[in-house]
Amino acid sequence: MTAIKPRAPQPKKATPSGRKATRKAAAPIASFSGSAEQGPLAAKLMNHKGVVSVDRVAATFGMSKGQLAETIGLSREALYKLARLEAPKTQSRLREMLEIVSRVAGWAGGREQAMAWYRAQPIAAFGGRTAEALVKDGQASALRDYLDHIALGGFA
Repeated sequence: MTAIKPRAPQPKKATPSGRKATRKAAAPIASFSGSAEQGPLAAKLMNHKGVVSVDRVAATFGMSKGQLAETIGLSREALYKLARLEAPKTQSRLREMLEIVSRVAGWAGGREQAMAWYRAQPIAAFGGRTAEALVKDGQASALRDYLDHIALGGFA
């Protein structure tokens, strides 16, 4: 019978600064990416004038303009007519949707999963209504407060 020798501990590799590398703790599940005003996703989807580009948003989420209009609670014409694309209500709804999707993307598993959550997941604190329904009804600020509460470790 041969004896099994225990493995010697491996030395930690040095980083370019000369310090030993350490493992970083995983980010908490409720951490949100994105600022309070608008998420980085909204900034990426804006044109040179600072207007959210409907075509870019639709392409990012694999939707038609009609589906996107339904998602934010506006008529199809709001996204097809040039004069209404830059209207404050249209831009506000787009930014609210993008901010909320951006906030939950970190713990939802990505943008696509965050959009699925946004459209379909009932939120008990709001009587089983979805984030989509809340944004459509102009309650995005209440939803943002709720997400901030969850991010700080509050109960759902």
